[in-house]
Amino acid sequence: MQPYLFDALVLIGYFTAILWIGLAASKNQTSLRDYALGDRKMPWWAVLASILAAEISAATFLGAPGEGYALRNFTYAQLALGTILARILVSWIFIQPYYQYKVVSIYEFLEIRFGPQSRQAASAVFLITRALASGTRLYIAAIVLVLGYEMMTGLHPSDSQELGISLVALVILVALTAVYTAIGGIKAVVWTDVIQSVVMFSGLGFVIWHLIGTIPGGWPGFHAKLQQPGDLSFWSVGPVETGSFFAQLKGILESEYTIWTAFFAATFVTMATHGTDQDMVQRMLTAKNPARSRLALVASGLADIPIVMAFLAIGILLWVHYQYAPNPNLPKRNAYIFAYYILHELPVGFRGLLVAGIFATAMGSLSTALNALATSWVRDWYEPWIAPRLQTPNSLRAARWATVAFSAILVLIGGATSWVVITNPSSRILPIVLGIFGYTYGSLLGIFLLGALTRTRGSDRGNLVAMATGFIAVAILAGLPSDLLRLVGLPALPRPEWLPLIAFPWRITFGTLTTLGVGVLFHSKSKSPHAIPDV
Repeated sequence: MQPYLFDALVLIGYFTAILWIGLAASKNQTSLRDYALGDRKMPWWAVLASILAAEISAATFLGAPGEGYALRNFTYAQLALGTILARILVSWIFIQPYYQYKVVSIYEFLEIRFGPQSRQAASAVFLITRALASGTRLYIAAIVLVLGYEMMTGLHPSDSQELGISLVALVILVALTAVYTAIGGIKAVVWTDVIQSVVMFSGLGFVIWHLIGTIPGGWPGFHAKLQQPGDLSFWSVGPVETGSFFAQLKGILESEYTIWTAFFAATFVTMATHGTDQDMVQRMLTAKNPARSRLALVASGLADIPIVMAFLAIGILLWVHYQYAPNPNLPKRNAYIFAYYILHELPVGFRGLLVAGIFATAMGSLSTALNALATSWVRDWYEPWIAPRLQTPNSLRAARWATVAFSAILVLIGGATSWVVITNPSSRILPIVLGIFGYTYGSLLGIFLLGALTRTRGSDRGNLVAMATGFIAVAILAGLPSDLLRLVGLPALPRPEWLPLIAFPWRITFGTLTTLGVGVLFHSKSKSPHAIPDV
């Protein structure tokens, strides 16, 4: 019990530091703008750390090594190349207008450009999608507690026990995060993200060093186990199809990690998540001016490549390690392998540090999601619709209570996701999390691009048609109707052979292009009060 006690002290120290920093950040908060934007006084390097902490969720911390373990290559890292290009485009297209119009919720930009219906439709899409995506990824942090239970008791939990452990972990984790987020606002989010990034990166460095030391013979011993085609590769052009150009194109669109995905699909994905998602953009708007916001954003893209490579390297090293030291007790789910290694093979103290790293990634992405959800709900819904009917409206108080309410919603979604994954052991984490965004964020990006790149195209009602059309197109291409039918026990719909079943990274691309294509068919009123003047 003594070793576990030392690890527990490390965790207690971590949680104490996080809560203290978060609560200390609550001073001098008097308005929603302070709560949401921190008075635009955050240093660019802290914003950079916060962006990284939000991107590297527990899904990445355990899911990316799981991808490396399953694939034994670095092809997933190709997606980071597209994210660099996307960040440059976001910094050029979106950051300046957000600062120029002094928005708190970025969906205010759509009301300025088009009208209130576009704003509220986009805000609703964000609230629903972000809640689903954040709740889905949230359960992953509970994996380490499930394996810890198994390690300490020597018993493999049943499905119902595993669900119970996951729910307890979710409630504790969300409650701790909600406390400092509700009280401290965005300042608490950013400064705790800085600490969480330090903990996470320190843990990753130690794990790589420790794993390398366990492989007999060093590099030759490592390389000897990786002799299959595709092992250790970085580039992938996807399946080589014979036949027509359309057959080759279909193969590319049905593949997840290829060079085409990296330079095209990943660019659209990151433009959507970093340009039209309140969760990510809100921390950028805490910087003093657009130049510093852009610096933090582009620098985060450059940092992504070595970080993703490190996660995948851990997965590959884990696979080689267990080739030399087979373990019949390894979990069947790839996403559990890294957590199993942390609990069973890391030294005392460092084990606690890595568990803290898993919680850090979960809390980093959770805190900003809660802050963004609360900000968007208050700014886009409470202030226009509810506050005018109240005798003493208070946006700051409403934001704090909204944080609590969204915390409960995310726990419920995380619990439901836990049950789905527990009963489907072959589920892969990253496609689940990234796939949720794919159905709706193409519609968001299409409307934002329409507003930022044109001056006379698009209309308030036309945007609703365009967004709906973009969602329907993605749903058909991704096979969503058949998936829903199978879920209720009905046969899937017949699918033409020529129609590709697009992989999850391509969903936002098709949603964006469809939405933008339909949106430009509508004309903005020439003297509309919502038209943006030339900058």
